[in-house]
Amino acid sequence: MPRRYLLPVLLLIVTPVAQAAAHDDIIEKIQMPEGFEIHLFGEVPNARSLTQAPDGTVFIGNRSGDKVWALRDTDGDHVADERWVIAEGLNSPNGVAWFEGDLYISEIGVISKVADILDQPRGEYELQVVYDDLPTDEHHGWRYIAFGPDGKLYVPIGVPCNVCNEEGYGIFIRMDPDGSNVEQYAKGIRNSVGFDFDPETGDLWFTDNGRDWMGDNLPDCELNHAPREGMHFGFPYCHEGDVKDPEFGEGVDCSQYTPPVVELGPHVAPLGMRFYTGRQFPEKYRGGIFIAEHGSWNRSEKIGYRVKFVDESGDTATQEVFARGWLQPGEKVLGRPVDVLVRPDGSLLVSDDAAGLVYRIHYTGAAAN
Repeated sequence: MPRRYLLPVLLLIVTPVAQAAAHDDIIEKIQMPEGFEIHLFGEVPNARSLTQAPDGTVFIGNRSGDKVWALRDTDGDHVADERWVIAEGLNSPNGVAWFEGDLYISEIGVISKVADILDQPRGEYELQVVYDDLPTDEHHGWRYIAFGPDGKLYVPIGVPCNVCNEEGYGIFIRMDPDGSNVEQYAKGIRNSVGFDFDPETGDLWFTDNGRDWMGDNLPDCELNHAPREGMHFGFPYCHEGDVKDPEFGEGVDCSQYTPPVVELGPHVAPLGMRFYTGRQFPEKYRGGIFIAEHGSWNRSEKIGYRVKFVDESGDTATQEVFARGWLQPGEKVLGRPVDVLVRPDGSLLVSDDAAGLVYRIHYTGAAAN
């Protein structure tokens, strides 16, 4: 594969992170269950997807800008005191994924990596192209990426439209870490910008953003479960399981497709999701799913702008709002959650691209067992 080099002088950016007090006006309005607290972990412009290295370094993707950032807490106070740029001059580098010492970055059209990133001097990172045959459409072209328990890199390819039926779009693909052995894993997906793998079974779970312009209350966005390859989740023919598309649904039997496990609400825009694998939070949250809802943009009354918790362990999955307050009365938007990440200590990071912040949520109640 060809390589791309970024000028070291452009990358050598190491700055202290602003203190949390500057953003108390947002943080003090976030409401959570009793025993939980939230504070600023770090500032990153347009903070989007999150991944982390074993040493606790957090890497942050960016959709509207051209940089990938890193944050590190070196003194153990749970606030990042180092921030630097990994790469810049990129094309909407939304997705970041850690795998065996390498940092993978997904831009529109291409996936690259920085090999052995923790061993490289800051400012001398080298991007190696892994795969450059992705669609280059800007519409839904920013991607979330992650490695599965099978050691393969999973990549969703959203449709380049509100609703359409285009070959090679609306799918999940997966590939080996070197970009070889590309195969389709799932289809019938409008635009997934967040997914994770069940730590018990290894199954893929993913969020999917519902189509626009069917009214305020249709269709619901989705949380889906794909335990095997080859499954079809209905798009563009059916939405939220049994709602037929006005253009593509005529004569279609929606029961032939896999319905969502949870209907999350209309236009809530669910993005990043993670299984809670920590032990700091109370028992009810362990093994469940946290989902960042970016919030509606084309609804007469805004909805979303929050973090939800889903318990999928029973016969019927349940959902509840875990953190809210980014949407204030009068539809004043203070921030838009994008991704969540479980830290080694069991706390939860939440990225916010509107405010340019990464928050840390921790539990201060009775000690975890």
